[in-house]
Amino acid sequence: MSAAPVTVELRSRPAGVPPGTAAADLAATDLAGLRRLVDTARDVDVDRALARVGRAVTRPQRLEDVAALLSDAAGARLEELAAAAHALTVRRFGRTVHLFAPLYLSNECVSVCTYCGFSAGNEIARRTLAVNEVVAEARCLVDRGFRHLLLVAGEHARIISKDYLVACVEALAPFVPSLSVEVQVWDTPTYRRLVEAGCDGLVVYQETYDHDTYAATHLKGKKRNHDWRLAAPDRGAEAGMRRLGVGALLGLHADWRIEALAVAAHAQALVRWWRAEVTVAVPRLRPAAGGYEPAEPVGDRELVQLVCALRLGLPDVGISLSTREGRGLRDGLVPLGVTLMSAGSHTEPGGYAAPSEAEPQFEVSDDRSPDEVAAALRARGYDPVWKDWQRT
Repeated sequence: MSAAPVTVELRSRPAGVPPGTAAADLAATDLAGLRRLVDTARDVDVDRALARVGRAVTRPQRLEDVAALLSDAAGARLEELAAAAHALTVRRFGRTVHLFAPLYLSNECVSVCTYCGFSAGNEIARRTLAVNEVVAEARCLVDRGFRHLLLVAGEHARIISKDYLVACVEALAPFVPSLSVEVQVWDTPTYRRLVEAGCDGLVVYQETYDHDTYAATHLKGKKRNHDWRLAAPDRGAEAGMRRLGVGALLGLHADWRIEALAVAAHAQALVRWWRAEVTVAVPRLRPAAGGYEPAEPVGDRELVQLVCALRLGLPDVGISLSTREGRGLRDGLVPLGVTLMSAGSHTEPGGYAAPSEAEPQFEVSDDRSPDEVAAALRARGYDPVWKDWQRT
């Protein structure tokens, strides 16, 4: 009798990653070897990496070059990296930044994750928006200019069910041109239902690519399955998602450089396997409910180097930046490769159409309104883009 639950779990969430996927490519990548190259890289290796950027701007760089760009030798040449990243960004993306808003549907969660304000063990005010409330929040955001919304929720498969998510997408699709989801990871048929309802994007942050750190920070719930989460972008792409976003929470694992290499390798693999627009994110951990404080904070200079390395190593991959970062740093990172930004964000369910007493997922650092963010972009010579395609 005791074996039955294990059989169900293995059948619905098999161990390992499927062959012939981006997740399998990443699993086969020698990240430890690449990390050693970071420590041994010298100026000559940085020179070669920068030279190859100029010769192959339409293709991802070799991961060995990304390792060189993450090295101390490259960090000592940060202004040179920044200039190269800026030139490549303008060449590939022009002076445009796409703006989006997160719309939190629920902070209910049954997973226990040590770093998250929504973690099941935290005694916080919980709330799940009814579909009509989701529509009201979305209409408020559309009135503020947004045409791209990211639907976010905690992990509670009964309250935030497949049917609930499909109903939210169906209600928003007629007046929101672009909808993405960042929710509990699902199987391919569920993602297909979301696509058919009008969803075109999937964001899945692996949180940390290091297996030991992942196990130590995800203590309870279905999210504990590292490989099932890792292969979620593949399942979404198979279902027809045209946008795929990946990333790691910087500061969760002690070594930000190996996380950066994993993000770059994952993005490259997704580009190889799927005809989808791929973006990466570099969120730094923020204080959250339950008294959480990041144990391994990543400094501003390190973040700048990381953004430059990702831009130079992934010429055609978008880089997303959230309101976790302060206004000054966000404005400064735009010329170095950022192509997608959130603005005027609330990280709790509700808050746009009416005040909400629900607990936010994390503290927001950039509290400027969408209009203020757009004005700051224009002041720097960039064009804020609210919409880049129309659902047919």
